Amino acid sequence: MKRRIEVGLLYSRSGSYSLISEACRTGALAAIAMVNADPRLDIHLVPVERDPAGNVDLYGPLCGEILGETSARHVVGCVTSWSRKEVIPTVEKFGGTLWYAVPYEGFEASDHVVYTHACPNQHLLPLLDWAMTSRGRRAYLAASNYIWGWELNRLAREVLTSSSGEVLAERYLPIGSPDVDRMIAEVRFSRPDFILNSLIGPSSYAFMAAYHELGRADAHFRPETCPVLSCNMTECEFPALGDHARGLVAAGPYFRGVSGWPGGASFGSSHEAAAFAAVRELARLLAHRPGAETESLTRLLASDQGRAGVIDPETHHTTLPVIIAEARDGAFHVLQHLGSVAGDPYLTRSRSAAAAQPTLRVVS
Repeated sequence: MKRRIEVGLLYSRSGSYSLISEACRTGALAAIAMVNADPRLDIHLVPVERDPAGNVDLYGPLCGEILGETSARHVVGCVTSWSRKEVIPTVEKFGGTLWYAVPYEGFEASDHVVYTHACPNQHLLPLLDWAMTSRGRRAYLAASNYIWGWELNRLAREVLTSSSGEVLAERYLPIGSPDVDRMIAEVRFSRPDFILNSLIGPSSYAFMAAYHELGRADAHFRPETCPVLSCNMTECEFPALGDHARGLVAAGPYFRGVSGWPGGASFGSSHEAAAFAAVRELARLLAHRPGAETESLTRLLASDQGRAGVIDPETHHTTLPVIIAEARDGAFHVLQHLGSVAGDPYLTRSRSAAAAQPTLRVVS
């Protein structure tokens, strides 16, 4: 008989970032089905789902509902950093673990969170190195007005200014706002070498559409001259972007059809792949260890030393491939593959030849 283990899923199936949520949910459910179908494993995972519907105020209570009213001690979920930070006090209170499968801004290492997607030394810094080497050092920074955008732009400023670069402007939109006209006007006036797009959801889709039209009117703003860079856009958002994704240069650990992802499976996007990897690693930690599902993350990882674990026991980040790719004809094509890089959330290790060490600070 397989042990029955409940696992929480906390993804919004509607709202500004529902495409990313659905990709993560798809990956998590696929991994649960794979685990349950594997006769070699002695566990059967049962998903316990809650849908915050894009309302950040519901993430903490719904996570508490999962951990307080079911036997689940592990929750796979959250998309925005805002929602993740809302959930962390809840998983701390209940002694649970959040498995977070979306790129984020770094400067965090919780005893109750596992980070299975990229942090800045695995996405932003390599992407800026590529841009400064191949396009130039004059940047326009566009972002949604919350922690992801604030921190990516802060790091981008530090990298650019320490490398004799220049930030021409830095602008923010409320999450979900499509009002990009002022941004586009400033881009047209300042004529940067590249744009770092840290907008999310409809804001990003509106910006990409308007920028595509700007490129049709002025050749300087075509991808080969002034590309848009992103650390969080993947194939799962192509349905909303359409042809406006053409020329987008993105950094990530996985793109559809690219080899090198741990496990070797094929996924629709890195969001799907990272959520799949979260459930697969959780299953590996729990399999053939009766009672392990009730243990803390710290104890789980301590008892896993010497096995095939991929989670850093100190920071709970993972080692991932670092890939720079360009969107063309509805798919990403690799520009650079930098191999596997360990997650370094506080940038304590040497960064890159193009950038000096920043002054570090913890972001709460």
